[in-house]
Amino acid sequence: MAATLVAEDLRRTYGETVALDGVSLSVEAGEVFALVGPNGAGKTTLVRALTGTTDAEGSVSLFGADPRAVDPERVGLLPQAFDPPERLTARELIAYYGGLYDEARDVDAVLADVGLTGDADTWYKDLSGGQQRRTCVGTALVNDPDLLFLDEPTTGVDPAGRRALWRLVEELADGGTTVVLTTHDMDEAHRLADRVGLLADGRLVAVDDPDALVAEYGGDARLVVETDADPGAVDLAYPVERRDDRLVVSGVEPRDIGTVVDALETAGVDYDALTWTEPDLADVYLRLAGEREHGATGRDGPALAGEAGR
Repeated sequence: MAATLVAEDLRRTYGETVALDGVSLSVEAGEVFALVGPNGAGKTTLVRALTGTTDAEGSVSLFGADPRAVDPERVGLLPQAFDPPERLTARELIAYYGGLYDEARDVDAVLADVGLTGDADTWYKDLSGGQQRRTCVGTALVNDPDLLFLDEPTTGVDPAGRRALWRLVEELADGGTTVVLTTHDMDEAHRLADRVGLLADGRLVAVDDPDALVAEYGGDARLVVETDADPGAVDLAYPVERRDDRLVVSGVEPRDIGTVVDALETAGVDYDALTWTEPDLADVYLRLAGEREHGATGRDGPALAGEAGR
């Protein structure tokens, strides 16, 4: 498939602060690409650079053209901070933004997509925070874009509304829409994204499909023991470390849990609960973002986006 979005060596500074430090990436047509990373990592600046709403060194092309030259009908954008007029209803807001385009979608269809049919005639200021966010998502969908940017789309949205928006993004991607989203929700990134890019310190330090990232960087399965005991109190053939009020025993497979339990009992260790967990995308995030923050990786990080395309 042809790339919908290509960015090469993007750099952006604000005074002495480096927001983007040589970011390169390519997103294919119909792909969902998720950007994750700590606050201040440069995610919003990157979205602005990709959409042409802020200047950056390097190059960006959308559909093979400069972002500012692309037909606005083809691009949808939900910014992180979006404050529409509060004395308009959800229906009026979506209709207003639809009026900016020559061929907008039916307003009722958009309201149904974002789950607001029953609250369509409620003023924006009287909607809940989650309903307001879903209204904002609707304004980004009203032009039926080929490329959709969603900056923290489910912030403040309740679990049911979040799942509804997830299904909507999946349906859009299935229909050929290319989606670039930023999120702090690792479950959201894992479920929706074909590939995830972890941005830290203004650089993409790892890019791959979620399962591959977990396999490479997530670490081992582990058994979490809620206890006040010292790690050295138990004789185990596994690495053990204390994290807050828990012991974390790494490398434990389900068949080995009984061995750990026997060792705890032999050592006379009292515990409140045992939890076995597999690594997930949150572990990848914590490892790579934490390494960047504490300087545990080299300046170039494990794998840059330009080296980790499909």
